[in-house]
Amino acid sequence: METESKEIKPVPATETQDDYYRFHLPHLHLFSVFGNDWFALKAESFARFFGTPVFLVAQTVIVAIWIGINALGYTKFDVYPFILLNLAFSLQAAYAAPLILLAQTRQADRDKAHADADAQHREALAMAAEQRQTLAAQQSEQVLELLQQNTQLTELVKDLSQRIETLTVEMHGRVFQDATKL
Repeated sequence: METESKEIKPVPATETQDDYYRFHLPHLHLFSVFGNDWFALKAESFARFFGTPVFLVAQTVIVAIWIGINALGYTKFDVYPFILLNLAFSLQAAYAAPLILLAQTRQADRDKAHADADAQHREALAMAAEQRQTLAAQQSEQVLELLQQNTQLTELVKDLSQRIETLTVEMHGRVFQDATKL
């Protein structure tokens, strides 16, 4: 019983452990697309700061102080309809919106690159598992074949042992027959 053996090379465990981020390497060229220059990094960190509690609390405190000192009459630089405050909010919104969009776009690009790398990693794991399964099936077939050969050899040894016993009995009988004739 001959079986065709396909050459399947399993992925060594040390290779997958030592180079865990090997699937991220093809995406290294995207870092320039993300913009790693000073402005892009500062703009993104500033946009991320807009969503923090520190920013919201600080802005609330500043607006409360602004309204308080103008409403109570301590100063008159921005009286009741608070036009200067509205202008400041408009300016902040004009810069915040593009910065937030920039940060979201950059994060989406990074997420996509990482998702692609993770998908490649999962595919490699699945392929390695399939290779191990195929190898295990081949080894099982080989073990079964070896067991069959062992069974055949055991039966052959049994037959030969019986034949030797029969010949020994025949020889023993002839030797004693010849000895009794003398």
